[in-house]
Amino acid sequence: MKKVISIFFLLQFCLFIYAQPTLQYVQVYSGLSNSVDISNAGDGSNRLFIVEKAGIIKIIENGSILAAPFLDINLQVSSGGERGLLGLEFHPNYESNGYFFVNYTNTSGTTTISRFKVSDANANLADQTSEKIMITISQPYSNHNAGDLKFSPIDSFLYIPMGDGGSGGDPGCRSQDSTLLLGKMLRIDVDQNENTSPYYGIPSNNPYINFPTVPDEIWAFGLRNPWKFAFDSKTGDMWIADVGQNAIEEVNFTLAASTGGENYGWAVMEGNNCYDSDPINNNCENSVPSCFDASYIDPIYTYGHSSSGGYSITGGHVYRGCKYTELYGYYIVTDYSTENTWVMDSNGTATQMVDTPNGVVSYGENEAGELFLATLSGSIYEVRETTYPEVLTLTVADSPLNGVYQAADSIVIESNVIINANADITFICPNLTFSNDVHVPITASLRIDKGVCDD
Repeated sequence: MKKVISIFFLLQFCLFIYAQPTLQYVQVYSGLSNSVDISNAGDGSNRLFIVEKAGIIKIIENGSILAAPFLDINLQVSSGGERGLLGLEFHPNYESNGYFFVNYTNTSGTTTISRFKVSDANANLADQTSEKIMITISQPYSNHNAGDLKFSPIDSFLYIPMGDGGSGGDPGCRSQDSTLLLGKMLRIDVDQNENTSPYYGIPSNNPYINFPTVPDEIWAFGLRNPWKFAFDSKTGDMWIADVGQNAIEEVNFTLAASTGGENYGWAVMEGNNCYDSDPINNNCENSVPSCFDASYIDPIYTYGHSSSGGYSITGGHVYRGCKYTELYGYYIVTDYSTENTWVMDSNGTATQMVDTPNGVVSYGENEAGELFLATLSGSIYEVRETTYPEVLTLTVADSPLNGVYQAADSIVIESNVIINANADITFICPNLTFSNDVHVPITASLRIDKGVCDD
């Protein structure tokens, strides 16, 4: 007689999280060199792209690091210290236009934002001759190059955080200088002037577009060295991890509804502390407010320089993957120097964890929203949450099944498992596998809940 399975799919896009998540890091790749960024193309290929500081982008496909680089611009990159090929971002319509964008330091020490195109003949090879240089920014010192760039999931504009130009203490008050791009968050429209220099345009609602002495690209002020930032892929909220000077590391949070114009305070403020009590006498413009002025945006989270805190912040992502329901909606940030990690919500409430891999320089997502991190030593780790097992295998010893069963990745029901006629069972997992000989009575209630990413 034909077996009938009664399954009720629960359309569930967000689960309430009742406990702070706990993390585990599993090394999945090694042998890279100075890996500083992780990205994906969003084209359905499920590839990961790893940026190496010397000017090379490598591809991880089907579990292997491909021998041939996707892009090699080593000869045009200065990669010593904080310089190098530092950031990679794919166009939201990469699958149709093949455009991707990089942030690197050229051989003259100048920050360069460029657009490249994938080869028409080989999806795993960029067209080296396709580079269109969009923005160049002179760097007065070799440090504080920042290096990230990201598209907003809300407005599809490209955001580029810039460091303050380097040295220590921002001696030129460049982060508050309204005529300079240094120390700012930039926002551009890469779909304007696609075939004409400068290969981008200015969004019509950028906040300083009608200010004659302020570059139109500026979205926000007051950053020191925002090495990594991220957008929440669900809400569009912006998280900026900004490296501190002598005392404070900070995380800045801005809602997606922002119209720009934020001032995050550097070099007048360091975190919530006053850094420069007399900015006007220290090379700042006369209009720059003093410490604690209401115009400065306070960070959502800070930690002090110590072994229990850290000395150099590496920003991560808000987890929006499908596997870890307890991690869903949380932002992750790690200190490069101390191996401390904080998992926080949008209210700035954070739980600190230790034993993160040494030297974390970047987090990135695959196409499913699962998180990976890169260390400067060239290792890639998968970020996991440990509340539920990755794979839950139910055997005849677990019979009869009843109640709720949850796994991060998959639940496997093996041979001869018994399900009684009055069973009420919920399986929570992205993948569920039944052995062919498992009999499910028609009167049993089985629910399959794929969690936060139920299709």
